[in-house]
Amino acid sequence: MVKICCIGAGYVGGPTMAVIAVKCPSIEVAVVDISKSRIAAWNSDQLPIYEPGLDGVVKQCRGKNLFFSTDVEKHVFEADIVFVSVNTPTKTQGLGAGKAADLTYWESAARMIADVSKSDKIVVEKSTVPVKTAEAIEKILTHNSKGIKFQILSNPEFLAEGTAIQDLFKPDRVLIGGRETPEGQKAIQALKNVYSQWVPEERILTTNLWSAELSKLAANAFLAQRISSVNAMSALCEATGANVQQVSYSVGTDSRIGPKFLNASVGFGGSCFQKDILNLVYICECNGLPEVAEYWKQVIKINDYQKSRFVNRVVSSMFNTVSNKKIAILGFAFKKDTGDTRETPAIDVCQGLLGDKANLSIYDPQVTEDQIQRDLSMNKFDWDHPIHLQPTSPTTVKKVSAVWDAYEATKDAHGLCILTEWDEFKTLDYQRIFDNMQKPAFVFDGRNVVDADKLREIGFIVYSIGKPLDPWLKDMPSMA
Repeated sequence: MVKICCIGAGYVGGPTMAVIAVKCPSIEVAVVDISKSRIAAWNSDQLPIYEPGLDGVVKQCRGKNLFFSTDVEKHVFEADIVFVSVNTPTKTQGLGAGKAADLTYWESAARMIADVSKSDKIVVEKSTVPVKTAEAIEKILTHNSKGIKFQILSNPEFLAEGTAIQDLFKPDRVLIGGRETPEGQKAIQALKNVYSQWVPEERILTTNLWSAELSKLAANAFLAQRISSVNAMSALCEATGANVQQVSYSVGTDSRIGPKFLNASVGFGGSCFQKDILNLVYICECNGLPEVAEYWKQVIKINDYQKSRFVNRVVSSMFNTVSNKKIAILGFAFKKDTGDTRETPAIDVCQGLLGDKANLSIYDPQVTEDQIQRDLSMNKFDWDHPIHLQPTSPTTVKKVSAVWDAYEATKDAHGLCILTEWDEFKTLDYQRIFDNMQKPAFVFDGRNVVDADKLREIGFIVYSIGKPLDPWLKDMPSMA
């Protein structure tokens, strides 16, 4: 019986291993993590992450051929294939601070694998890592191997939060990179045999190690670039009276471009896009390619610009001040159907409004007050941020409350900002919301989810990203 062990029980490790277990009943899968509370949550009825469909998959095979454990060394020792799915945060100090990935967790995982292994193993990079990480891992393993043979494979994940289980059941592609040696090819085949139990052969791509590592960064950079491109257009649409949804639609009907990832919004978020692009920037700089680095930096600059533009629009529309005004924030997660708030644009928007002394009332169906308070008082590394978006001191967070209902959030508010495209925001009773708000009542739709014309009929002043502006907004100069 093949045994698989995955180090790291986070957003990638947990769901991926659960699907492997469900699709390959003959394989024993163990997910290990040093965090006792995280493993306890995986073994409970309340899983540590929210992802549609995940619950059912885990419960189907947990305790049969899927195990969650804190006994890391035991399961690594027993495994034939070890997936490493640990965190690779951006370095906050030292060489490459603010751009390079911090490989501390990776390195300690590799050293531990070398320490406890008594049999040959295939080690699979699952977390997103900078190109050439495999080389560093190989060096650590071979220099500490005591005669045991390790093969390193790169098998990046291409999951989208909110659809991760679907993405795992029916992936566009599974990418496996390995050494172009007989042993390397054999290792690739072993991993291929796992995936081919449910993924069609033609969707399993094999490449050399570096191509696989770089493909992941490239895919995320291209996706983020599409969002920044359409967001750059949204600013021009507002200035000229064009409608970004009409522009996106006509651009997307070109079969060479396609319709996906062309929704204008308040900006992209998530744990990967910014981090992976910064990583790409750093690698380009290290390889003497400053022009290429500059090109990718611009994708992030436009994203930051979009967030600050939104904040400026809110403040300038409301008589140039939001001081002590109640602003309702609908949605805090970086996108719908996930509770994940990593790099969510809501953080920067809220901090920008707090910088102008607003009182925020926040509602998100999946994010707890504790998480919101933590996100707003944390110093994320400030990369090229406009001044008014820089983290305000934790004391201002007193001006934030989280509520469990959109109507509570908007009661007596001067304005409301929609920052996540949760489906429920489309069907709220906006007449009821209008009746309970201060007048003039403003809606700032950062996700283009509401019908602006209907809201204007009710009496709202509406700002939708990339749409022709209300006469009111035209008269209020935006400071952007």
